[in-house]
Amino acid sequence: MARRSSRSFRVRRAAVVAACWAIALLTGRAHAKNPEQPETAPRPEAQATFLDHSPEAFGPFWVGAEVNSILQHHGDFHAPRPSGPHSLQGQSESALSGLLTLFFAYRPLPTTEVIVDPEMALGGGLSQATGLAGFSNLDVVRNPTLSHAPYPARVELHQIIPLSQQWVPNEDRGPISSMPMVPLHRIELRAGKMSTADLFDINPAGSDSHLQFMNWAVDNNGAYDYAADTRGYTYGFVVEYQGPRIEARLGEMLMPKVANGIDLDWDLANSRADNLELELKYSVRPDWRGTLRLLGYQNHANMGSYAEAIAAFANGVDATPNIELHRKKGRVKRGVGLNVIQELGPLVRVFGRAGWSGGDYESFAYTEIENTVALGGDVTGAKWRRATDRVGLAFVSNGISSLHAEYLSVGGSGFILGDGYLRYARERIFEQYYNVHVWRGAFLAEDVQFVTNPGYNADRGPVWIFSARAHLEF
Repeated sequence: MARRSSRSFRVRRAAVVAACWAIALLTGRAHAKNPEQPETAPRPEAQATFLDHSPEAFGPFWVGAEVNSILQHHGDFHAPRPSGPHSLQGQSESALSGLLTLFFAYRPLPTTEVIVDPEMALGGGLSQATGLAGFSNLDVVRNPTLSHAPYPARVELHQIIPLSQQWVPNEDRGPISSMPMVPLHRIELRAGKMSTADLFDINPAGSDSHLQFMNWAVDNNGAYDYAADTRGYTYGFVVEYQGPRIEARLGEMLMPKVANGIDLDWDLANSRADNLELELKYSVRPDWRGTLRLLGYQNHANMGSYAEAIAAFANGVDATPNIELHRKKGRVKRGVGLNVIQELGPLVRVFGRAGWSGGDYESFAYTEIENTVALGGDVTGAKWRRATDRVGLAFVSNGISSLHAEYLSVGGSGFILGDGYLRYARERIFEQYYNVHVWRGAFLAEDVQFVTNPGYNADRGPVWIFSARAHLEF
Protein backbone atom coordinates (compact mmCIF):
# COMPACT_ATOMS: atom_id res chain seq x y z
CA MET A 1 0.00 0.00 0.00
CA ALA A 2 2.81 2.40 0.78
CA ARG A 3 4.30 1.89 -2.66
CA ARG A 4 0.94 2.40 -4.38
CA SER A 5 0.31 5.59 -2.34
CA SER A 6 3.74 6.93 -3.26
CA ARG A 7 3.19 6.19 -6.97
CA SER A 8 -0.22 7.92 -6.91
CA PHE A 9 1.35 10.93 -5.19
CA ARG A 10 4.02 11.19 -7.89
CA VAL A 11 1.49 10.82 -10.71
CA ARG A 12 -0.68 13.64 -9.35
CA ARG A 13 2.34 15.86 -8.85
CA ALA A 14 3.60 15.15 -12.39
CA ALA A 15 0.19 16.00 -13.84
CA VAL A 16 0.06 19.35 -12.01
CA VAL A 17 3.62 20.25 -13.05
CA ALA A 18 2.95 19.31 -16.70
CA ALA A 19 -0.19 21.44 -16.77
CA CYS A 20 1.67 24.44 -15.31
CA TRP A 21 4.45 24.19 -17.88
CA ALA A 22 1.98 23.82 -20.76
CA ILE A 23 0.18 27.00 -19.71
CA ALA A 24 3.50 28.77 -19.18
CA LEU A 25 4.92 27.90 -22.59
CA LEU A 26 1.73 28.82 -24.44
CA THR A 27 1.50 32.13 -22.58
CA GLY A 28 5.19 32.85 -23.15
CA ARG A 29 4.89 32.27 -26.91
CA ALA A 30 1.84 34.51 -27.11
CA HIS A 31 3.63 37.39 -25.42
CA ALA A 32 6.80 36.79 -27.41
CA LYS A 33 4.82 37.57 -30.57
CA ASN A 34 3.43 40.80 -29.14
CA PRO A 35 5.19 43.65 -31.04
CA GLU A 36 4.45 46.09 -28.23
CA GLN A 37 6.48 44.10 -25.71
CA PRO A 38 9.97 45.55 -25.11
CA GLU A 39 12.62 42.87 -25.50
CA THR A 40 15.49 44.82 -23.99
CA ALA A 41 15.80 47.03 -20.95
CA PRO A 42 17.54 50.37 -20.71
CA ARG A 43 21.26 49.97 -20.12
CA PRO A 44 21.81 49.65 -16.35
CA GLU A 45 24.45 51.54 -14.44
CA ALA A 46 27.99 50.17 -14.72
CA GLN A 47 28.27 46.90 -12.81
CA ALA A 48 31.23 45.82 -10.75
CA THR A 49 32.17 42.92 -13.03
CA PHE A 50 34.86 42.19 -15.59
CA LEU A 51 32.28 41.27 -18.25
CA ASP A 52 29.62 43.55 -19.67
CA HIS A 53 26.20 42.23 -18.62
CA SER A 54 24.10 44.87 -20.35
CA PRO A 55 21.18 43.38 -22.33
CA GLU A 56 22.99 44.03 -25.64
CA ALA A 57 26.26 42.35 -24.64
CA PHE A 58 25.41 38.67 -25.20
CA GLY A 59 21.96 38.85 -26.74
CA PRO A 60 19.79 36.01 -25.39
CA PHE A 61 22.72 34.55 -23.39
CA TRP A 62 24.07 35.24 -19.92
CA VAL A 63 27.74 34.29 -19.43
CA GLY A 64 29.55 34.92 -16.17
CA ALA A 65 31.68 33.46 -13.41
CA GLU A 66 32.68 33.95 -9.78
CA VAL A 67 35.91 32.98 -8.04
CA ASN A 68 35.89 33.23 -4.26
CA SER A 69 38.69 32.31 -1.86
CA ILE A 70 38.60 32.67 1.95
CA LEU A 71 41.55 32.24 4.31
CA GLN A 72 40.59 31.82 7.98
CA HIS A 73 42.63 31.53 11.18
CA HIS A 74 41.97 31.25 14.89
CA GLY A 75 44.50 31.14 17.72
CA ASP A 76 44.52 28.96 20.83
CA PHE A 77 41.40 29.30 22.94
CA HIS A 78 40.11 27.92 26.24
CA ALA A 79 39.18 24.24 25.78
CA PRO A 80 39.89 22.45 29.09
CA ARG A 81 38.88 18.92 28.12
CA PRO A 82 39.95 16.73 25.20
CA SER A 83 38.19 17.62 21.99
CA GLY A 84 35.25 15.50 20.86
CA PRO A 85 34.68 14.05 17.39
CA HIS A 86 33.03 17.26 16.12
CA SER A 87 34.77 19.96 18.16
CA LEU A 88 36.33 23.18 17.00
CA GLN A 89 40.02 22.50 17.59
CA GLY A 90 41.33 24.37 20.65
CA GLN A 91 44.80 24.82 19.18
CA SER A 92 45.71 27.47 16.61
CA GLU A 93 44.77 26.50 13.05
CA SER A 94 44.21 27.94 9.58
CA ALA A 95 42.14 26.86 6.58
CA LEU A 96 41.77 27.99 2.98
CA SER A 97 38.66 27.46 0.85
CA GLY A 98 38.02 28.13 -2.82
CA LEU A 99 34.82 28.17 -4.86
CA LEU A 100 34.60 28.57 -8.64
CA THR A 101 31.17 28.89 -10.28
CA LEU A 102 30.41 29.38 -13.98
CA PHE A 103 27.06 30.89 -14.95
CA PHE A 104 25.33 30.13 -18.24
CA ALA A 105 21.77 31.04 -19.20
CA TYR A 106 19.92 31.06 -22.52
CA ARG A 107 16.60 32.77 -23.26
CA PRO A 108 14.88 31.15 -26.27
CA LEU A 109 11.88 33.39 -25.53
CA PRO A 110 11.61 36.64 -23.55
CA THR A 111 9.75 34.67 -20.87
CA THR A 112 11.79 31.45 -20.89
CA GLU A 113 15.26 30.82 -19.52
CA VAL A 114 17.49 27.74 -19.26
CA ILE A 115 20.18 27.90 -16.56
CA VAL A 116 23.28 25.66 -16.32
CA ASP A 117 25.90 26.45 -13.67
CA PRO A 118 28.88 24.10 -13.14
CA GLU A 119 30.87 24.57 -9.94
CA MET A 120 34.03 23.37 -8.22
CA ALA A 121 34.82 23.55 -4.48
CA LEU A 122 38.39 23.36 -3.20
CA GLY A 123 40.10 23.46 0.18
CA GLY A 124 38.17 23.22 3.43
CA GLY A 125 37.15 24.86 6.67
CA LEU A 126 38.49 25.15 10.19
CA SER A 127 38.34 21.81 12.02
CA GLN A 128 36.82 20.26 8.89
CA ALA A 129 33.80 22.60 9.21
CA THR A 130 32.67 21.26 12.61
CA GLY A 131 32.37 22.62 16.14
CA LEU A 132 30.31 25.76 15.45
CA ALA A 133 26.54 25.79 14.90
CA GLY A 134 27.02 29.12 13.17
CA PHE A 135 30.05 28.11 11.15
CA SER A 136 32.45 30.83 10.07
CA ASN A 137 32.59 30.18 6.29
CA LEU A 138 29.47 29.61 4.19
CA ASP A 139 31.53 28.51 1.18
CA VAL A 140 32.83 25.38 2.89
CA VAL A 141 31.62 21.89 1.97
CA ARG A 142 31.12 20.00 5.24
CA ASN A 143 32.29 16.61 3.95
CA PRO A 144 36.07 16.67 3.38
CA THR A 145 35.95 13.28 1.60
CA LEU A 146 33.96 14.65 -1.37
CA SER A 147 35.75 14.94 -4.70
CA HIS A 148 37.10 18.32 -5.78
CA ALA A 149 36.04 17.62 -9.37
CA PRO A 150 33.51 19.99 -11.01
CA TYR A 151 29.83 19.20 -10.48
CA PRO A 152 26.52 20.65 -11.76
CA ALA A 153 25.30 23.17 -9.19
CA ARG A 154 22.20 24.35 -11.10
CA VAL A 155 20.38 22.86 -14.07
CA GLU A 156 17.16 24.82 -14.06
CA LEU A 157 14.24 25.82 -16.30
CA HIS A 158 12.81 29.25 -15.47
CA GLN A 159 9.49 30.32 -16.99
CA ILE A 160 7.50 33.55 -16.59
CA ILE A 161 3.72 33.80 -17.07
CA PRO A 162 2.78 37.49 -17.57
CA LEU A 163 -0.23 38.73 -15.61
CA SER A 164 -0.07 42.33 -16.85
CA GLN A 165 0.68 44.21 -20.05
CA GLN A 166 3.09 46.57 -18.29
CA TRP A 167 6.74 45.49 -18.47
CA VAL A 168 9.45 46.99 -16.27
CA PRO A 169 13.25 46.61 -15.98
CA ASN A 170 14.26 43.52 -13.99
CA GLU A 171 15.66 44.91 -10.72
CA ASP A 172 16.95 41.44 -9.74
CA ARG A 173 18.66 40.75 -13.07
CA GLY A 174 21.52 38.30 -12.65
CA PRO A 175 22.65 34.73 -13.33
CA ILE A 176 19.39 33.10 -12.19
CA SER A 177 17.05 35.75 -13.61
CA SER A 178 18.66 37.23 -16.73
CA MET A 179 15.54 38.64 -18.42
CA PRO A 180 16.14 42.37 -19.08
CA MET A 181 12.42 43.16 -18.78
CA VAL A 182 9.72 41.45 -16.72
CA PRO A 183 5.96 41.94 -16.36
CA LEU A 184 4.96 44.12 -13.42
CA HIS A 185 2.67 41.30 -12.25
CA ARG A 186 3.72 37.75 -13.07
CA ILE A 187 3.92 34.11 -12.14
CA GLU A 188 7.39 32.54 -12.18
CA LEU A 189 7.96 28.78 -12.42
CA ARG A 190 11.26 27.02 -11.76
CA ALA A 191 12.12 23.35 -11.98
CA GLY A 192 15.37 21.39 -11.85
CA LYS A 193 18.50 21.41 -9.75
CA MET A 194 18.77 24.57 -7.68
CA SER A 195 19.62 26.06 -4.30
CA THR A 196 16.69 26.61 -1.95
CA ALA A 197 18.61 29.59 -0.53
CA ASP A 198 18.61 31.24 -3.99
CA LEU A 199 14.88 31.89 -3.65
CA PHE A 200 13.85 31.70 0.02
CA ASP A 201 14.96 33.81 3.01
CA ILE A 202 16.84 36.33 0.85
CA ASN A 203 18.14 39.46 2.55
CA PRO A 204 19.96 42.07 0.42
CA ALA A 205 22.33 42.97 3.28
CA GLY A 206 22.90 39.48 4.66
CA SER A 207 22.81 36.68 2.08
CA ASP A 208 26.06 36.86 0.08
CA SER A 209 29.20 35.28 1.56
CA HIS A 210 31.18 36.51 -1.46
CA LEU A 211 30.65 40.24 -0.87
CA GLN A 212 29.12 40.50 2.62
CA PHE A 213 29.23 38.46 5.84
CA MET A 214 30.82 34.98 5.89
CA ASN A 215 29.10 33.25 8.83
CA TRP A 216 26.30 30.96 7.73
CA ALA A 217 24.06 31.93 10.68
CA VAL A 218 24.27 35.56 9.50
CA ASP A 219 23.88 34.95 5.74
CA ASN A 220 20.95 32.57 6.34
CA ASN A 221 18.37 31.95 9.04
CA GLY A 222 20.18 29.34 11.14
CA ALA A 223 16.91 27.70 12.23
CA TYR A 224 15.84 27.22 8.58
CA ASP A 225 16.86 23.60 7.97
CA TYR A 226 16.40 24.11 4.25
CA ALA A 227 16.53 21.16 1.85
CA ALA A 228 19.98 20.60 0.38
CA ASP A 229 22.65 18.00 -0.19
CA THR A 230 26.11 18.42 1.36
CA ARG A 231 27.08 20.97 -1.29
CA GLY A 232 23.93 23.05 -0.75
CA TYR A 233 21.83 22.03 -3.77
CA THR A 234 18.71 19.99 -4.37
CA TYR A 235 16.07 19.23 -7.01
CA GLY A 236 12.80 21.07 -6.76
CA PHE A 237 9.84 22.92 -8.21
CA VAL A 238 9.02 26.52 -7.23
CA VAL A 239 6.04 28.66 -8.19
CA GLU A 240 6.08 32.38 -7.36
CA TYR A 241 3.75 35.33 -7.68
CA GLN A 242 5.69 38.58 -8.05
CA GLY A 243 4.19 42.05 -7.94
CA PRO A 244 5.37 45.54 -7.02
CA ARG A 245 4.30 45.24 -3.35
CA ILE A 246 3.60 41.58 -2.60
CA GLU A 247 5.39 38.36 -3.49
CA ALA A 248 4.58 34.79 -2.53
CA ARG A 249 6.45 31.58 -3.32
CA LEU A 250 5.84 27.88 -2.77
CA GLY A 251 8.61 25.32 -3.18
CA GLU A 252 8.76 21.52 -3.10
CA MET A 253 12.30 20.20 -2.68
CA LEU A 254 14.08 16.88 -2.24
CA MET A 255 15.66 16.06 1.12
CA PRO A 256 18.93 14.12 1.54
CA LYS A 257 18.72 10.40 2.36
CA VAL A 258 20.72 10.90 5.56
CA ALA A 259 21.58 14.00 7.57
CA ASN A 260 23.97 16.23 5.61
CA GLY A 261 24.21 13.53 2.93
CA ILE A 262 25.21 13.97 -0.69
CA ASP A 263 22.50 11.64 -2.09
CA LEU A 264 18.94 12.95 -2.38
CA ASP A 265 15.83 10.92 -1.56
CA TRP A 266 13.21 10.57 -4.33
CA ASP A 267 10.65 8.84 -2.09
CA LEU A 268 8.34 11.88 -2.12
CA ALA A 269 5.68 10.32 0.08
CA ASN A 270 8.14 10.09 2.99
CA SER A 271 10.87 12.56 2.12
CA ARG A 272 10.38 16.11 0.85
CA ALA A 273 10.54 19.75 1.96
CA ASP A 274 7.51 22.04 1.77
CA ASN A 275 8.42 25.76 1.76
CA LEU A 276 6.07 28.77 1.77
CA GLU A 277 7.13 32.41 1.96
CA LEU A 278 5.21 35.70 1.86
CA GLU A 279 7.06 38.92 1.04
CA LEU A 280 5.72 42.42 1.72
CA LYS A 281 7.51 45.45 0.26
CA TYR A 282 6.87 48.97 1.55
CA SER A 283 8.35 52.45 1.34
CA VAL A 284 8.30 54.99 4.17
CA ARG A 285 9.73 57.58 1.78
CA PRO A 286 12.35 57.57 -1.03
CA ASP A 287 15.56 55.86 0.14
CA TRP A 288 13.67 54.38 3.12
CA ARG A 289 12.31 51.23 1.50
CA GLY A 290 11.81 48.04 3.46
CA THR A 291 10.87 44.40 2.97
CA LEU A 292 9.33 41.91 5.39
CA ARG A 293 9.45 38.18 4.67
CA LEU A 294 7.48 35.53 6.56
CA LEU A 295 8.59 31.92 6.06
CA GLY A 296 7.12 28.58 7.01
CA TYR A 297 8.50 25.14 6.18
CA GLN A 298 8.12 21.48 7.01
CA ASN A 299 10.59 18.73 6.24
CA HIS A 300 9.63 15.07 5.82
CA ALA A 301 12.67 12.80 6.14
CA ASN A 302 14.25 9.71 7.67
CA MET A 303 15.07 11.58 10.89
CA GLY A 304 16.39 10.33 14.21
CA SER A 305 14.72 11.06 17.57
CA TYR A 306 16.78 12.70 20.33
CA ALA A 307 14.50 11.24 23.02
CA GLU A 308 14.88 7.69 21.66
CA ALA A 309 18.66 8.02 21.37
CA ILE A 310 18.94 9.33 24.96
CA ALA A 311 16.70 6.57 26.33
CA ALA A 312 18.57 3.79 24.49
CA PHE A 313 21.86 5.03 25.92
CA ALA A 314 20.46 5.42 29.45
CA ASN A 315 19.04 1.87 29.36
CA GLY A 316 22.30 0.36 28.12
CA VAL A 317 20.93 -0.55 24.68
CA ASP A 318 23.48 1.70 22.93
CA ALA A 319 27.06 1.92 24.18
CA THR A 320 27.21 5.56 23.09
CA PRO A 321 24.37 7.94 22.20
CA ASN A 322 23.81 7.60 18.45
CA ILE A 323 20.86 9.29 16.82
CA GLU A 324 21.54 7.55 13.51
CA LEU A 325 20.33 4.28 15.09
CA HIS A 326 16.93 5.81 15.84
CA ARG A 327 15.80 7.11 12.49
CA LYS A 328 12.33 6.58 11.06
CA LYS A 329 10.91 7.44 7.63
CA GLY A 330 8.32 10.14 7.24
CA ARG A 331 9.05 12.12 10.40
CA VAL A 332 8.16 15.81 10.14
CA LYS A 333 10.11 18.82 11.36
CA ARG A 334 8.46 22.27 11.11
CA GLY A 335 9.83 25.76 11.40
CA VAL A 336 9.07 29.45 10.91
CA GLY A 337 11.20 32.46 10.09
CA LEU A 338 11.04 36.25 10.04
CA ASN A 339 13.31 38.31 7.80
CA VAL A 340 13.32 42.12 7.53
CA ILE A 341 15.51 44.76 5.89
CA GLN A 342 15.11 48.52 6.19
CA GLU A 343 16.92 51.32 4.38
CA LEU A 344 17.90 54.31 6.53
CA GLY A 345 18.60 56.76 3.78
CA PRO A 346 20.83 56.20 0.74
CA LEU A 347 23.89 54.85 2.61
CA VAL A 348 22.71 52.67 5.50
CA ARG A 349 20.69 49.43 5.72
CA VAL A 350 19.71 47.47 8.83
CA PHE A 351 18.37 43.92 8.88
CA GLY A 352 17.15 41.25 11.25
CA ARG A 353 16.15 37.62 11.31
CA ALA A 354 14.41 35.39 13.82
CA GLY A 355 13.73 31.68 13.45
CA TRP A 356 12.41 28.64 15.29
CA SER A 357 12.18 24.96 14.36
CA GLY A 358 11.10 21.82 16.17
CA GLY A 359 13.77 20.18 18.32
CA ASP A 360 12.43 16.64 18.76
CA TYR A 361 14.17 15.27 15.66
CA GLU A 362 17.70 15.67 14.39
CA SER A 363 18.95 18.64 12.39
CA PHE A 364 19.09 17.22 8.91
CA ALA A 365 20.25 19.49 6.11
CA TYR A 366 21.67 22.88 7.14
CA THR A 367 23.04 23.18 10.67
CA GLU A 368 22.29 22.38 14.33
CA ILE A 369 20.27 25.45 15.30
CA GLU A 370 16.65 25.39 16.48
CA ASN A 371 16.17 29.01 17.46
CA THR A 372 18.02 32.12 16.40
CA VAL A 373 17.93 35.91 16.51
CA ALA A 374 20.21 38.00 14.28
CA LEU A 375 20.65 41.77 13.90
CA GLY A 376 22.97 43.62 11.58
CA GLY A 377 23.54 46.37 9.10
CA ASP A 378 25.89 47.79 6.52
CA VAL A 379 27.11 51.17 5.26
CA THR A 380 28.51 52.17 1.88
CA GLY A 381 31.83 54.02 1.75
CA ALA A 382 30.46 57.13 0.02
CA LYS A 383 31.31 59.36 3.01
CA TRP A 384 35.02 58.50 2.61
CA ARG A 385 34.90 58.59 -1.21
CA ARG A 386 34.66 54.81 -1.61
CA ALA A 387 31.06 54.54 -2.82
CA THR A 388 31.35 50.88 -3.89
CA ASP A 389 33.04 49.74 -0.67
CA ARG A 390 30.85 48.38 2.11
CA VAL A 391 31.33 47.78 5.83
CA GLY A 392 29.02 45.55 7.87
CA LEU A 393 28.42 44.56 11.48
CA ALA A 394 26.15 41.76 12.78
CA PHE A 395 25.27 39.85 15.93
CA VAL A 396 23.54 36.47 16.14
CA SER A 397 22.44 34.34 19.10
CA ASN A 398 21.75 30.65 18.41
CA GLY A 399 20.15 27.97 20.56
CA ILE A 400 18.85 24.39 20.51
CA SER A 401 16.04 22.45 22.19
CA SER A 402 16.43 20.90 25.65
CA LEU A 403 16.36 17.39 24.12
CA HIS A 404 19.07 18.31 21.62
CA ALA A 405 21.20 19.81 24.40
CA GLU A 406 20.75 16.71 26.60
CA TYR A 407 21.77 14.46 23.71
CA LEU A 408 25.01 16.42 23.24
CA SER A 409 25.64 16.58 27.01
CA VAL A 410 25.66 12.77 27.39
CA GLY A 411 28.18 12.39 24.57
CA GLY A 412 26.05 12.33 21.42
CA SER A 413 27.14 13.85 18.12
CA GLY A 414 25.26 15.48 15.27
CA PHE A 415 26.65 16.03 11.80
CA ILE A 416 28.37 19.26 12.86
CA LEU A 417 28.50 19.29 16.69
CA GLY A 418 29.79 16.85 19.32
CA ASP A 419 32.33 17.77 22.03
CA GLY A 420 31.73 14.51 23.91
CA TYR A 421 30.09 16.52 26.72
CA LEU A 422 28.19 19.80 27.04
CA ARG A 423 27.51 22.50 29.60
CA TYR A 424 24.84 24.29 27.62
CA ALA A 425 24.88 27.99 26.84
CA ARG A 426 23.69 29.93 23.82
CA GLU A 427 26.23 30.37 21.03
CA ARG A 428 26.76 34.07 20.32
CA ILE A 429 28.58 35.47 17.32
CA PHE A 430 29.70 39.00 16.48
CA GLU A 431 30.92 39.60 12.92
CA GLN A 432 32.46 42.63 11.20
CA TYR A 433 33.66 42.95 7.62
CA TYR A 434 35.02 45.57 5.23
CA ASN A 435 34.67 44.77 1.53
CA VAL A 436 36.98 46.80 -0.74
CA HIS A 437 36.18 47.24 -4.44
CA VAL A 438 39.65 47.15 -5.98
CA TRP A 439 38.87 47.49 -9.70
CA ARG A 440 35.97 46.39 -11.90
CA GLY A 441 35.19 42.80 -10.78
CA ALA A 442 38.00 42.49 -8.20
CA PHE A 443 37.25 42.71 -4.46
CA LEU A 444 39.21 42.16 -1.25
CA ALA A 445 37.78 41.91 2.25
CA GLU A 446 38.79 41.52 5.88
CA ASP A 447 36.45 39.83 8.34
CA VAL A 448 36.56 39.31 12.12
CA GLN A 449 34.27 36.98 14.07
CA PHE A 450 34.10 36.68 17.86
CA VAL A 451 32.31 33.56 19.12
CA THR A 452 31.31 32.81 22.70
CA ASN A 453 30.28 29.30 23.79
CA PRO A 454 31.23 27.62 20.49
CA GLY A 455 28.96 24.67 19.82
CA TYR A 456 26.76 25.75 22.80
CA ASN A 457 29.50 24.72 25.25
CA ALA A 458 30.08 27.15 28.13
CA ASP A 459 33.34 25.31 28.97
CA ARG A 460 34.94 26.27 25.65
CA GLY A 461 35.94 29.58 24.09
CA PRO A 462 35.60 32.39 23.43
CA VAL A 463 37.40 32.31 20.09
CA TRP A 464 38.46 35.00 17.61
CA ILE A 465 38.36 34.04 13.92
CA PHE A 466 40.18 36.26 11.43
CA SER A 467 39.50 36.03 7.70
CA ALA A 468 40.75 37.45 4.40
CA ARG A 469 38.73 37.09 1.21
CA ALA A 470 39.54 37.57 -2.46
CA HIS A 471 36.66 37.69 -4.94
CA LEU A 472 36.59 37.96 -8.73
CA GLU A 473 33.31 38.66 -10.54
CA PHE A 474 33.03 38.08 -14.31
